[in-house]
Amino acid sequence: MMFGPLKIRLYGDPCLETKSKAVKEVGPVERMLIAAMFETMVACRGVGLAAPQVGINEQIFVVDTGKEVFVAINPKILKTAGSEVMEEGCLSIPRVQVDIKRAKTVWVEFTDQENRQVRAQLSGLTAKVFQHEYDHLQGKLIIDYLPPRDRSRIVSQIKKGSYTGNVLGDDDGNTDKI
Repeated sequence: MMFGPLKIRLYGDPCLETKSKAVKEVGPVERMLIAAMFETMVACRGVGLAAPQVGINEQIFVVDTGKEVFVAINPKILKTAGSEVMEEGCLSIPRVQVDIKRAKTVWVEFTDQENRQVRAQLSGLTAKVFQHEYDHLQGKLIIDYLPPRDRSRIVSQIKKGSYTGNVLGDDDGNTDKI
């Protein structure tokens, strides 16, 4: 069933900086939201999308890396291992790319769309996307990882509508939008 893409909330929307509430139970309304989120993510050529990015402060996100597809509800990061710096973009902050130090491997727990508890070990792109979307549920954005001076400069340019490029590197169109 297709619902049409939802509106992506952009930087400055209070939803993006608000900690999301736990979902009590996944029912028909949540499943419709999840379907619409997948449709929106695909339409925007993203690999992950969190509910706050579509204006809903509930602990739900969807992932489709091309290799792994899943829904995470009330997610928890139980353990991490290793680290690497990776460039990330975000559908809610277009054209901004930020180098972020993320865990290489994460052990996670979440509820799926059928109310089943899932425990998994994730690595590579899937671990990166999980951590990024988890941050959204905590009200944290990629620009929050920038040093204060860089963050202030970028935020000022975004608010003025004068931001035209990436924080780091050139936009070659290959960075995943999470």
